[in-house]
Parts: sequence; C-alpha cells; structure tokens
Amino acid sequence: MKTARNAPAIARSTRAWPTLALEILLIESTGGPVCGVDEAGRGPWAGPVSAGAVILNPDDLPAGINDSKALTHARREALEIEIKARALAWGVGFASVEEIDRQNILHATGLAMRRAVEALAIPPLAALVDGNYRFNLPCAIQTVIKGDSLSLSIAAASILAKTARDRVMVELDAEYPGYGFAGHKGYNAPIHSAALKALGPCPAHRRSWAPIRALLEAGDQARINSRSKG
Repeated sequence: MKTARNAPAIARSTRAWPTLALEILLIESTGGPVCGVDEAGRGPWAGPVSAGAVILNPDDLPAGINDSKALTHARREALEIEIKARALAWGVGFASVEEIDRQNILHATGLAMRRAVEALAIPPLAALVDGNYRFNLPCAIQTVIKGDSLSLSIAAASILAKTARDRVMVELDAEYPGYGFAGHKGYNAPIHSAALKALGPCPAHRRSWAPIRALLEAGDQARINSRSKG
C-alpha cells in the first residue's frame, strides 16, 4: 500500500507568460520596429480612457512583465519605471471624458491608442494591438485577442496605460472629493454608487454612460416638476 511519502508529487502550475514570439514574426514580415498597444479604462463610469505603446528592447527586458490585471499595484509601478528606462521607445495617450461622450468609447479608445503610438520616439512600422478591433493607427496593425497575456510588448503597454490612468484618477479624487476615485478608479463600486446618489455626477463622469445619464435625466425631471409646482 502506497504511503504519502512515496506518492507522486503534484506538478507545479505551468501557466504561460507573454513572450516576444509575435513581435519576432511581425518584425520579420515588416522589416521594422514593432510596438505593443493596449488600453485601460474602457469600462469605468468616470475618468479618461488611456493607452500605452511600447517598443521593447529584446536585449534588455525587465523581468516579470505580464498583463497589468495579473500584477499588484506595487509591482505595476515598479515595472513602469523599468519599462520606461529600458524600452527602445514608449508612449502614453489619453482620450478625455468629453471625447468619450462625443465619439463613444470605442472611437475614443482608438484616439488614445493613436496618441500613444504617435508619442513614440521611434515610429513603428507595425503594432500588435490587444483585442480584435482594427483601430486607425499610423502603422500596420495586427490584432491579438487576449494579447496582454501573449505578447510582452502588449503586456508592457497595458502596464503603462494602467499606471498612467490610475494617477489621473487619484488627481480627480482630490479635485472632486467624495466619490472615492482614488480607490475604485471610476469603476462601479458601492461607494461610487452611493456618492452619485448623494452628490450627483461631477465633470469627471461620463455623461453618456447609462447610470450617469439616468441620474442626470432624473435631476432634470425633478427640476421641471419643482418649477411646475412653483
């Protein structure tokens, strides 16, 4: 009878990490620099959408680059410093709340991505873009579904986009106190919903978003009712 001592060991997790395989293939086909592009902040009720673009140096890669969602806040901030110091080029772009409301979130995301790519010190010939939508960028595009878990360049871009946007939300928290922007970064959260009901939307909120639009319409109706009674 087998005992625990001679039972087979449990295999360790072999979760795949992003690599430069997609970058190498695209460089071979285009003959030039390739950047990774990703966004942060498409889903929140408040704040801008941001994007990062990164051309990594294959001979000087920071260790531990991964999808920003898989990293702690502290690890993202540490990697942001390393990526900016060691990448061949990097850029960050934003699209404002007003641009989101005017153009919709999809087109605003493309605008932020274009600004990030245009901010690169080295113009890329091609970009690996997270997702499946072909945004209007100033170079050739290859979309990659779940690219931040497959491509090191996209993962690095996701880190820069996330850390840059988080800082903006901390600044908005100081400018518009009471909503908890520094904690939830503008996403749906109980403290955010409660603050909206108590304070109403502020200029940092996306007025085209259904929950914000409903509050604004309710407020307009309340004012109309109040005037009619007067």
